Amino acid sequence: MTELNCIEIETNDTVDAAVIWLHGLGASGEDFVPIVPELRLPNSVGVRFIFPNAPEIPVTVNGGYIMPAWYDILSMDIDRQIDEKQLLASANAVSAIIDREISRGINSNRIIIAGFSQGGAVGYQVALTCPHTLGGLIGMSTYFATADVIKTHRANAKLPIHLYHGTADPVVPELLGQKAKTQLESMGYAPAYSTYPMDHSVCLEEIEDIARFLCHQLSL
Repeated sequence: MTELNCIEIETNDTVDAAVIWLHGLGASGEDFVPIVPELRLPNSVGVRFIFPNAPEIPVTVNGGYIMPAWYDILSMDIDRQIDEKQLLASANAVSAIIDREISRGINSNRIIIAGFSQGGAVGYQVALTCPHTLGGLIGMSTYFATADVIKTHRANAKLPIHLYHGTADPVVPELLGQKAKTQLESMGYAPAYSTYPMDHSVCLEEIEDIARFLCHQLSL
């Protein structure tokens, strides 16, 4: 996969942290840009928000229609049949962004991965296999697609993880969020888990909770 096209928003002239935020199926990096001011981070904070755009590929469950996607979804049953090779390729492309941020002077422990739905599935793979100690992982309305095959890296054995899910999600049922939590726990992680009375979306209470997670992990 070629280098991902990214949107970057910096909250201050001096940046010392980065949040790499991955969108969902059929969306784009633009979708989550409006969330940056809604997080209401302190004015003194210098965070570079990076919103990569997924490549456009045919998606089987959508009749082969070409759209932004981190990987193809072959079946929408509860276990989600996906193109694992494409997911791993997307994860590698996101990992290259982490390497780039480190080369730009950001300490790896001040880099946080966030992902919604498909983006969250890629986020799991990226963060848990990263050879650099990261600052945290945020999973929104997502599932752990590579739980059975992932080879985690000890650098992130204690990675702070917070999962957020809607209790009325018809696209990624909350059962899959709960399953991801259990899978993570079986691997030795201690994920926090929050739910909201919403569908496959993001709500204000969730944004406020994510802001608290970011502030805590980056000690803002």
